[in-house]
Amino acid sequence: MNLQPADHEPELLTIAEAAQLLRTPVATLRFWRHRNTGPRSFRLGRRVLYRRDDLHDWIGAQRDRAVPTDA
Repeated sequence: MNLQPADHEPELLTIAEAAQLLRTPVATLRFWRHRNTGPRSFRLGRRVLYRRDDLHDWIGAQRDRAVPTDA
């Protein structure tokens, strides 16, 4: 049984995969997690995981909060 989405991308991402998606260092994600300012995450056993949808929602929220700049 295949539980992955149709586009074959995993729904749950490790911290390294989340960092790659956000184009930020893993250490930054750890710092954000410590400060409760970054994308939503959770522990499954000893692993910290991120839901892909939560990462995209967080990116959208950051974009919405951004101050517009003149191009």
